[in-house]
Amino acid sequence: MKYIHRLSDVQSENIGNNTRVWQFSVILSGAVIGEDCNICAHTLIENDVCIGDRVTIKSGVFIWDGITIEDDVFIGPSVTFTNDKTPRSKKYPKSFLRTKICKGASIGANSTILPGLILGEGCMVGAGSVVTKDVPPHATVFGNPAKILNKVDDKND
Repeated sequence: MKYIHRLSDVQSENIGNNTRVWQFSVILSGAVIGEDCNICAHTLIENDVCIGDRVTIKSGVFIWDGITIEDDVFIGPSVTFTNDKTPRSKKYPKSFLRTKICKGASIGANSTILPGLILGEGCMVGAGSVVTKDVPPHATVFGNPAKILNKVDDKND
């Protein structure tokens, strides 16, 4: 059973069991969202988006076309994703760059993720960071531009 708040606009039929979608969220018809996710208030998920199981998306996050989020990912409040390196009004690329957030990654509040990147499995992005290049698995990155501080593992989070 899933929970869809009555003040949300959910057009997708592809939402897994035990997923919760809170008020003022918009989910377009092509989006695929896994099981046991928590989609907080004031979020937008476009059509060409795939979200795995047990993902948390905090308030103020917009997930644009071309973004894949694997299982067990945490996306903090007001994280900003982008999908076009050269945006112009009313001029659209033939296809948007693909961004992949790998299993177990965590992205801190107010971080910005530039398009076409891979954030590796189990990585951690510090709050307020601007990620301009791929993040290796289990790396902690922080800053503008984000730089590797250290490696993390599940035993020492």
